[in-house]
Formats: sequence, C-alpha cells, structure tokens
Amino acid sequence: MADIAGLTGTALDLYNTAIGKMTGSGSATGVSDGYNSSFAKILSSAMEMVNETNELASEAEQAEMNFSLGNANSSHEVTIAQQKAYMSLQYTVAVKNALISAYKEIMNIQI
Repeated sequence: MADIAGLTGTALDLYNTAIGKMTGSGSATGVSDGYNSSFAKILSSAMEMVNETNELASEAEQAEMNFSLGNANSSHEVTIAQQKAYMSLQYTVAVKNALISAYKEIMNIQI
C-alpha cells in the first residue's frame, strides 16, 4: 500500500475514494460517498466561487468608476469594495492551489 502519511483534507478524501473504487468497497474507509456526486459538488462549489469573485471584481470596478465620476463621496466604499474583491481572489487562488496540490499528490501515489 502507498505511504499516505502526508495526505490531508481533500487529497486524503480523494485517495480514500479512489482506493475504495478499486477494491469495490466504495471508499477505503468503508463510507460510500459516490465519487461522481462528490466531484460534481466540488466542481460546482469551485465554479460558484469563481462567479462570486467575478461579481465582487465587477462591483469594485463599478465603485471605482462612480468615485472617479464624482457619483460617490466616500473613498471608503471604494476601498471596501476593492478589499472584498482582493480577498475573494486570494481565497479562490488558494483553493485552486490546494486542488492542484491534491491532484499532484494523488498522481504521485504508488499503487
């Protein structure tokens, strides 16, 4: 069996599901999650996160335009909108990096 001591979180879940599919038990821990539905949930969640990030970036851009045109009096609103968009983007990138790392860990497992 592969050395899975370093696997955590999503990588461990995906590993358990993959091993379970190969052995016919549903998952390595004995819990049958349904690989297709869990992958669909992960993909759906990621797409929702990307859409939310795009919406926040659009709101920040609109706030900048309103401030530039003199339609908004407070620079605080612009800064808050920019920070929301920035934090959302950073979170999205962190999740993407975690998924790529999990994929790489799974691909390096010797079976």
